[in-house]
Amino acid sequence: MAKLSKRQKFLQEQAAKLGVLDLPKAVAALKKFETSLPAGIKPSKLDQTIEVSIRLGVDPKHADQIVRGSIVYPHGIGKSKRVVVFCQGPNVQVALSAGAEHAGGKELADKIKEGWMDFDVAIATPDMMGVVGPLGRVLGPRGLMPSPRAGTVTMDVANAVREYRAGKVEFRCDDAGIVHTIVGKMSFSEEQLTDNANALLKMIQTLKPTASKGQYVRSVTISGTQTPGVRILA
Repeated sequence: MAKLSKRQKFLQEQAAKLGVLDLPKAVAALKKFETSLPAGIKPSKLDQTIEVSIRLGVDPKHADQIVRGSIVYPHGIGKSKRVVVFCQGPNVQVALSAGAEHAGGKELADKIKEGWMDFDVAIATPDMMGVVGPLGRVLGPRGLMPSPRAGTVTMDVANAVREYRAGKVEFRCDDAGIVHTIVGKMSFSEEQLTDNANALLKMIQTLKPTASKGQYVRSVTISGTQTPGVRILA
């Protein structure tokens, strides 16, 4: 096991003292980590990504207990996503006007087959899935394959492009039943991070599978890229 730095050790000690907090207090505590460091320990210069981890009472081995969805946060996520759209006809100009980096059909698919991957989200109209399907082996492992459930296979090209450029986030529970999802950046205000995290928690509640038994939300933790987690009242 790698030896902890003085900074990591101090922050873990601080986190251990906090216990379980309500959401606003947990966010406040998280943001104070970097300003509470003692003399001689330098704070991180990185505008850290803030993530919420939610452990759910589900068994992802069963398809009807997989929790997944997408969300547009009240305050975005601090960066604009690069979007490409598989479409044809008038939708090409619609997609480009809405802010897509690239839009097209076979020529766009061929470009990706050749190794071009300079985008964060791929959207497709239903009539283009014949072109997109063969890209599954390339896009699938990267989480970029258009999907109706995620809202990335749609005829409403303009709205989909605008939402994803604004930072729409897709999430899915992992094999352990845990959802790990970005909710903003450390530079966000406490109110912005609280609003975003609260929006996510509310959405997760609406996605409870009917097959899930017992306590649904088991634990919630919020953390930064370079901080320990702070536990939140579930």
